[in-house]
Amino acid sequence: MIRLTAERTPAGTSYLATGQGQPVILIHGVGLNKEMWGGQIVGLATKYRVIAYDMLGHGASQRPPVGTDLLGYADQLLELLEHLELPRATVIGFSMGGLVARAFALHYPQRLQGLVILNSVFNRSLEQRAGVIARTAQAAEHGPDANAEAALSRWFSREYQAANPAQIAAIRQTLASNDPQGYLTTYELFATQDMYRADDLGSIRVPTLIATGELDPGSTPEMARQLAERIPGAQVAILDEQRHMMPVESPRLVNQVLLNFLDNAQNQHNQIEGIVA
Repeated sequence: MIRLTAERTPAGTSYLATGQGQPVILIHGVGLNKEMWGGQIVGLATKYRVIAYDMLGHGASQRPPVGTDLLGYADQLLELLEHLELPRATVIGFSMGGLVARAFALHYPQRLQGLVILNSVFNRSLEQRAGVIARTAQAAEHGPDANAEAALSRWFSREYQAANPAQIAAIRQTLASNDPQGYLTTYELFATQDMYRADDLGSIRVPTLIATGELDPGSTPEMARQLAERIPGAQVAILDEQRHMMPVESPRLVNQVLLNFLDNAQNQHNQIEGIVA
């Protein structure tokens, strides 16, 4: 069993790090924290250096000032890389973390080795946009756990919820314990920034994977395909019968997809380095 002790950057970002090899950064979704990545940390750390951190306003990290934009969240990741003295890394972002990963790719392309966007949003329909705006208003009025039961129903299969009540209860508690202002600042970005610099996505020139679950109602397969069409050479993976929280519900399945991508990207990088040398 891998035992990790959280560390902290000078700016106040809480993170976990383990393993050896090329660095892989994991960014969680809104309302969650770095602990969601337990299955991926175990599965990837045998071959890669894996770093999971708490986004601004989440877990044990610093709160974002009111009005912080996506660049502020990308800057948090940049500060983490600088603290760890990592010139480049592959970034894996889940849901809201996928928006942060996209922003990082656009603002700091020289620091990016590869990009994976899991169960994230792009080009919401009017109905989807109205729904997430309504949930933002509910969170503003009633706090971070205003939508917890509906969120858990969207995120997990009924079978998984029934078989893992303690884990579901723990995630419900995580949602409820979020800092209200940090959560709301983040959720407002999640609700409104799905088209963030969409016309610039063609500038991303690293190996890229866009993946989601076949049954993910908020981060749909169509969103994944549309996003991948904007990024040159991006791969798409739609995981059969999976819902939103597939990294937690099906870690082995997700890890297989991630390792296939990471290993292929690493081989491509090694070949290019050999040619250059």
